[in-house]
Amino acid sequence: MSAARYDATQLEAFATRLLLAMRVPQDKAEAVAQILVEGDLMGHTTHGLALLGPYLKGYEADTITRDGEPIVVADAGAAVTLDGRRLPGPWLVLQAMALATERAKQHGTGTVVIRRSHHIASLESYLRRATDQGLLMLLTCSDPCVASVAPFGGLDPVLTPNPIAAGFPTGGVPVLVDISTSATTNGLTNRLHSEGGRLPAQWVIDGHGKPSDDPAVLFNEPKGTILPLGGVDSGHKGYGLSLLVEALTGGLSGHGRADEKEGWGATVFLQIIDPAAFAGAGEFTRQTTELVRQCHASRPSKPGTAVRTPGERGVRLAQQQRESGVELYPSIMPMLEPWAGKLGVALPHPIA
Repeated sequence: MSAARYDATQLEAFATRLLLAMRVPQDKAEAVAQILVEGDLMGHTTHGLALLGPYLKGYEADTITRDGEPIVVADAGAAVTLDGRRLPGPWLVLQAMALATERAKQHGTGTVVIRRSHHIASLESYLRRATDQGLLMLLTCSDPCVASVAPFGGLDPVLTPNPIAAGFPTGGVPVLVDISTSATTNGLTNRLHSEGGRLPAQWVIDGHGKPSDDPAVLFNEPKGTILPLGGVDSGHKGYGLSLLVEALTGGLSGHGRADEKEGWGATVFLQIIDPAAFAGAGEFTRQTTELVRQCHASRPSKPGTAVRTPGERGVRLAQQQRESGVELYPSIMPMLEPWAGKLGVALPHPIA
């Protein structure tokens, strides 16, 4: 299958129309479409429009709430807890960002945790909305209804890949971090398994504890699991980070693995920090700019390459793809074609 390129604006409009055809309110449909396309723009091909089909299936099965607002569980000024009522995750996160930003302007920091959100897509898709305002953002999530990652030294899955994302401004391209606390993600292992592919390294273990690069071990009996970040050698580091994510999400929100499962979704921790409330925005940027300069000045380990900071590649790729078209992963549009036909929505035309 060859990859086709599509205009980003047309992709957003296409995704919005599909969601509207599922009776999703306009503001929620647009939020989901924007965040998904942003994922593909930045190269997160398993967490962009690849998720639209599963989201549509969720709406069809009424496992995603269409209407209404989240419920405020607690509000302590700089700390707010919301019950997302299984509303669409991208819309909930954008709402929470606006609230956390408002509180950060008042208190220096604003933290919002969301329980019972639906899936929130690519975490990096949100970060520029904070860094472009000169703010620092932390974002992490877990899914208490899914277990695909074993604790370090164990065989039975307990955790999800539990990503951690952070973004902060510099004098140039912001630093945008988006990493899983596991060696790989459910999205990638599911895709490679369906395609008969292999992982780049031994990021999973089979049901007997043997490391493997074959995602099929996650589906064979006895089922294997994804390894924590660091793998068999230093996976205690990823395991520790993953437990921290669980505390920030399930612990602070009061909804996690101690509760009944409700289906695929997310529990979210989001924090906005305003550097102006600390040593000052100018001092913050002075420090981060110099930090990035020193990283760039480090001699590359491979001749002909350059040292980059996290997010540089994604920002550059997004700019290029906005200009020349988004190169969708080959399986994405064929997956969405049946939905388009079923819902009476015209497919976008490739531009290349």
